[in-house]
Amino acid sequence: MSGDHAGLNRSAALASISMASLLVLVKGYGAWTTGSTAMLGSLADTALDLVASVATLAGVWVAGQPADDNHRFGHGKAEALSALFQVVLIGVSAIGLGVHAVQQLVSGERTAAATDGIVVSVIAIVGTLALLAWQKHVIARTRSLAIATDHLHYQSDLILNVAVIAALALDTYAGFTRADPLFGLGIALWLGWGAWSASQQAIEQLMDHEWPEEKKARFIKTLARHPELRGVHDLRTRTSGNRDFVQFHVWVDGKMTITQAHDVMDEIEAKLKLEFPDVEILIHPDPEGHVDEHGVMAEDILKDA
Repeated sequence: MSGDHAGLNRSAALASISMASLLVLVKGYGAWTTGSTAMLGSLADTALDLVASVATLAGVWVAGQPADDNHRFGHGKAEALSALFQVVLIGVSAIGLGVHAVQQLVSGERTAAATDGIVVSVIAIVGTLALLAWQKHVIARTRSLAIATDHLHYQSDLILNVAVIAALALDTYAGFTRADPLFGLGIALWLGWGAWSASQQAIEQLMDHEWPEEKKARFIKTLARHPELRGVHDLRTRTSGNRDFVQFHVWVDGKMTITQAHDVMDEIEAKLKLEFPDVEILIHPDPEGHVDEHGVMAEDILKDA
């Protein structure tokens, strides 16, 4: 990971920690004065966001370290581990909030000091919007999975804060006494769905999932432009943090010398780097027609390109 990208990721993580710390204090006051389940849920979510943001900072710091003797492919998967940790925290928050909401529905408790709660939520919305804007800028530059997962947390925070305002207003001013626990239960379900969705990309990285089909097709199309290639097979792709890796076998004229084949590989890699600058490429040349693989991996992927 470049120093510029690592610095941007750290700045986004530090901004997230700072904002979460401020919101925990503000929402703690709101939950204490209102007794609102929806506000308590928003507080719990933000408290876990704070812990998750610390994990994000650790993740992007480790991911930003250069490759070493024990980690030849770099440390990019630290971001996926950080993202999974955040997912676990979101899931725990969702379960706890859901239980509390059900308890309030059964007991029939009411909220108080709705105005204080609404003011707190408005402050939280303004602060969250500012943080989201900076995170969006960083994600566009670095493609950080850990920052993207943190970004998802704070996107859900916007919905949480709007839900809190609606719950307090309906309960206090419209007399709908079950609004607060029902909104709290809805927030719990939203958090649970968010945790499930956020887990998928992290798991895909940890399991070395192949690139999306559109991206692979673009890569193959670029490969097909090189006239020296007689075929390509055994293409394998994966992503780790914000780095992509690809390896494949190419068929070349079997009469080429090692030097000629090496020059062709360098030309192919240079052309690919123009369109895929952040990809680490490993190419294995084979004489035309030679195949060691079986099944799909033995098929020439250029025949339909």
